Amino acid sequence: MGESALEKKLLLKKESAWTKFSEQERKMAFTMGDNYKVFLDAVKTEREAVKEIIKRAKAKGFEDIAKSKELSYGDKVYFVFKEKAVALIVIGKEGLETGLNVTGAHIDSPRLDLKPTPLYEDSSLALFKTRPYGGVKYYQWANVPLALHGVIVKKDGTKIDFVIGENEKDPVFVIGDLLPHLSRKQDAERKAKDTLKGEELNVIVGGIPIDDKDAKQKVKLAVMNILNTSHGLIEEDLASAEIEVVPATKAKDVGFDRSMIGSYGQDDRSCAFSQLNAIMGVQKPKRTCLALFVDKEEIGSTGNTGAQSFILENIVREIISRSKNKDYSAVKIALQNSKALSADVTAGVNPTFKDAHDEKNAIYIGHGIAIDPLVKTGASAEYLGEIRKLWNDKKVPWQIGELGKIDLGGGGTVAMFFSKYGLDIIDAGIPLISMHSPFEISSKADIFSAYKAYLVFLSS
Repeated sequence: MGESALEKKLLLKKESAWTKFSEQERKMAFTMGDNYKVFLDAVKTEREAVKEIIKRAKAKGFEDIAKSKELSYGDKVYFVFKEKAVALIVIGKEGLETGLNVTGAHIDSPRLDLKPTPLYEDSSLALFKTRPYGGVKYYQWANVPLALHGVIVKKDGTKIDFVIGENEKDPVFVIGDLLPHLSRKQDAERKAKDTLKGEELNVIVGGIPIDDKDAKQKVKLAVMNILNTSHGLIEEDLASAEIEVVPATKAKDVGFDRSMIGSYGQDDRSCAFSQLNAIMGVQKPKRTCLALFVDKEEIGSTGNTGAQSFILENIVREIISRSKNKDYSAVKIALQNSKALSADVTAGVNPTFKDAHDEKNAIYIGHGIAIDPLVKTGASAEYLGEIRKLWNDKKVPWQIGELGKIDLGGGGTVAMFFSKYGLDIIDAGIPLISMHSPFEISSKADIFSAYKAYLVFLSS
């Protein structure tokens, strides 16, 4: 039995975004999905994300703001900060004092970082000691092929990029787990969250001892000798390194219908990708548009490249410094009058664990971009109404809900830090299944819906 006319008129419907797409939009969603997979494979760290974002932006006509003496209507520029945060800006017709349209996503993802002195030898194996970055379930990282990404500043001050495990001919690395034949004590005494403990996240990196009869740590020395030969490293160089341990897997289509994408790092590079494509599609907007990509969200948006820093203020100040009217007192006014979307992922319902959600306020993958109005900031009814009308008028598939049941946990986004400026902001992003795992799942429909949503918001 179908819906009555009154139900169609009065009740909120939950339905797949795929049913709302035209045939052309479906094709665009799949094409964007293929592009997204390429993006994910290229950006497994925040530094790599910044490089890829700049590369793609340059191809669309964006220039380094540092090279611009004076900005004018329609100019497209980027602002990069310490290689870990970047903003793309399109100058609007109105002055900055009327406010900007801002989207903000983070480009760091949960991972393992090498400890300051990581390399050691035990039981005739060489291993790296790690520590988790962001919220991860430790056991999910065992028995997974891993790669090493990052930068190392050597003793002489030179900096090198360091990536091993991604090339088809590269070795990979692994955290070993206890075999089921010998895990009776582990199974009986440890809760699921402690199946693997933080200090047990040790990555196996070598197993052949060096041919040196005087060496005491032959396997460790052999590994260090390989690194010295290939990269000119000594062990002390690892003290001035940022090496991230990430899955050595590639982004893949998921499902017989290929409607989903599975990959590491979709929190929050899915929203970063969607807002990147959106800002690149903006042409001569009424208000200045800014897409901000920041670091450190997974550990509270701390540090000088996180959302708690003054990066947003500094970017507006940079724009003003290259404007005809260099009124620096307008920075706070510009931000206060701005409209913003916190582009961050949320939890989609996993059918196996759907009791973690309030069914009436659950968010589903494949139903379009998800609004969560209550994440830390609490958006106003007026702003919710404005966004809702905009997306309805432009036929953007969207849904509204929350992360999960109240008593089971929660999280925050960059919105809680940008809202201090007095601007209107709301969380709107892509739902994921298996969030914070080495292989997260998204829907191509949601990637495309988010792109549309950010584009019409920035352009409005």
